[in-house]
Amino acid sequence: MMYLMIAVLCSVAVSVLLKILRQKNIDIRQTIVAGYPVAFLLTWFLLKPDFSGLSALGNAWGIIIALGVLLPAVFVVLGRAIESVGMVATDAAQRLSLIIPILAAFLLFGEVLTGTRVFGLLLGLLALGTLVYRPQHADGSKQATRAPVWLFSVWVGYGIIDILFKQVAKQGTAFPLTLFVSFGMAGLLLFIYLLLTRVRWQGNALIAGLLLGALNMGNIYAYVRAHQVMSESPSIVFTGMNVGVIAVATLIGVGVFKEQLNRINMLGLLLAVGCVAVLFLA
Repeated sequence: MMYLMIAVLCSVAVSVLLKILRQKNIDIRQTIVAGYPVAFLLTWFLLKPDFSGLSALGNAWGIIIALGVLLPAVFVVLGRAIESVGMVATDAAQRLSLIIPILAAFLLFGEVLTGTRVFGLLLGLLALGTLVYRPQHADGSKQATRAPVWLFSVWVGYGIIDILFKQVAKQGTAFPLTLFVSFGMAGLLLFIYLLLTRVRWQGNALIAGLLLGALNMGNIYAYVRAHQVMSESPSIVFTGMNVGVIAVATLIGVGVFKEQLNRINMLGLLLAVGCVAVLFLA
């Protein structure tokens, strides 16, 4: 349970850090690029990827390149969503991204949907719809208008990343090696992009990146270790991780950052928890 708690806290801590950075107008792109070398080295130290498998990557390189582009892009979108709608709704949307791999398995890979899974998917879609709901503002500000777009992008982005990782795993590529190469490519591509745009570097953004990289890798490592230690109880790990993140994010978002949730948003959180439970039981 200790690893599961660490995974939950690291995941929520990433959202807290991004929220604080947005409030201080710090360039999140620089924080993200500084975080990847840390995650890269921690992957090598903690997960010990087998480099002899590099020659076996083969067709997986296309997927790894896609991950190299999507990983930093989704982090940027995550920051935008947290700024627009808060960390409570954003973390819930991120957890609901598990719907997309299930839909892909049905639509693209020929798996059969059971009645229970259909019910879970419907709960998830309802949850997403109620989470993005925001009352109409008289000022019609761009932030209010774009908020559902950012939240939807977080949902889609993390869902696609999940699909890509699963496809690499099916090709027999070890997860630590895939993560190692993907982190390296993501950091390199984002660094080149920032150089081309002639960004003005911020020292505080780069320092924050060290923490972001450690939290990101801490989340991944603790989640993997939780599955290893509790291999006979995967339901506890899966449900505990997803529901735990939603619960802790809600407590911190509402209690610390005073985020406002209307009744429809609260219903969305309950539906999100129900979706996670139903989809696992399916």
